[in-house]
Amino acid sequence: METLVATVLIVVVFMMASMTLNALFATTVQSNDDLARQELLFLQYRYGHGKLSLPYYDELDAWDIKVEERVWQGTEQVIFSAVNTSNDRELTFYAGHE
Repeated sequence: METLVATVLIVVVFMMASMTLNALFATTVQSNDDLARQELLFLQYRYGHGKLSLPYYDELDAWDIKVEERVWQGTEQVIFSAVNTSNDRELTFYAGHE
């Protein structure tokens, strides 16, 4: 009888540990924005070297990427932004007009 109880407890402990690790992994994957950040930095590089025509719109996996030029407080700025369509996470970089 004691062996059965110990086995059940071990199974329950490993099941809880597995569920916790699965939740941590899912959260990490969902909040990963490295791909979009890398794309925005590449677009900044292209813009800085005159190789990017504005406005620019693109989709990258679950990210909607756009580069627009706007006037804000009397100065022209270029806004590099990416919005994740699945979790509404947003990345934004600003660059002054050159």
